[in-house]
Amino acid sequence: MTRSRKPSVFQVGKVRDDGRTVVISGWGLGLCAQGCACHRHPSAGHLAIEEDQAGGRLGLATFREGGCDCCEPWTAEELSAILRDLDAVTSLQAQEPLAG
Repeated sequence: MTRSRKPSVFQVGKVRDDGRTVVISGWGLGLCAQGCACHRHPSAGHLAIEEDQAGGRLGLATFREGGCDCCEPWTAEELSAILRDLDAVTSLQAQEPLAG
C-alpha cells in the first residue's frame, strides 16, 4: 500500500457508479496537509473543486502555472471506501455505556 497526500475532507457526499459513468457529489474538500498556496485563487483566495467525471476523480483546482505537485485527487474507489468505513463505524453498538 502506498500513501499519497490528498485534500482534506470536511463533508461526506455520495459516489454513484452505474458502470459507465461515475458521479461524485456533495463532498466538501479543504486544503491538503501541505496547506500550499497553489490551490487558492490568486486574487479571491477561495478554493475550487475540480472533478474529473471520466476518470472518477475529485480534487482541488490548482492556480499555479505548471499544476500542483503537493497532493493528488481522491479516486471514486477511495471515496467509496470512506463511505463503507463510515457506515461500518456508525453501525457499531457501543460496548460500554456512555459516561454520565
